[in-house]
Amino acid sequence: MTNKENELRSQPLIEHIYELKRRLIYSLIAFFIATGICYYFAADVYAFLVQPLADSFPDLTNRRLIYTSLTEAFLTYLKLAVFAGIFLSFPVIATQFYLFLAPGLYKNERRALVPYLVAAPTLFLIGAAFVYYMIFPAAWKFFLGFESNGLHGGLPIQLEAKVSDYLNLVMHLMLAFGLSFQLPVVLVFLVRSGIVRLKTLKRGRRYAIVLIVIVAAFITPPDVFSQIALSVPLYMLYEISILLCRNVKQEPEETEL
Repeated sequence: MTNKENELRSQPLIEHIYELKRRLIYSLIAFFIATGICYYFAADVYAFLVQPLADSFPDLTNRRLIYTSLTEAFLTYLKLAVFAGIFLSFPVIATQFYLFLAPGLYKNERRALVPYLVAAPTLFLIGAAFVYYMIFPAAWKFFLGFESNGLHGGLPIQLEAKVSDYLNLVMHLMLAFGLSFQLPVVLVFLVRSGIVRLKTLKRGRRYAIVLIVIVAAFITPPDVFSQIALSVPLYMLYEISILLCRNVKQEPEETEL
């Protein structure tokens, strides 16, 4: 251990709190700047998120999203800007988190932490992209299939969704898939730290399937389509995690520099 590391480890609690405060301020500044930028481009973000629905309509004539209160559109755009701002500022937040922890870690611990900081946002983006490009087109076409022209003199059934409801559903699903795709990161970390053993993951496949279905039912909207769409890739990620854990060495009880 170097003299600098000894000095950092011996810092009093108040200095650690000051350092945490400084990192939090930097993270908040990055978040607010990113949110402001995203609010300025909120119309473009909205157009991007609504594109799968627009592509699912066989005819865009007289198609629209509505809002039913004066403040609904503004608050929806603000929520959208916050949601996108988290995405945009996450690299800065993750960097500040690493810089706060790094002085108190051994060299090998710092090297081990970096892959997790890279893999977590990457898998989150993969999960969000998966639901946007793969699930949304199929799901919206399925739900639009319940529209009807009003046969036998009945009134037609046509979708006129509220803009807040649609964007809330989109953001909810993207967040749910993004967080769920963190499964390999969590399992590899648990195996590497010795909390869970690889043979336990192999033997627990049946329990994993049940748990995945339950989690998918809780974090997705109450429809079977979304639950299956999340459960299948989650189980695939579980199997991928087992393959990754085969090459992972568990941390020894004592670590030397």
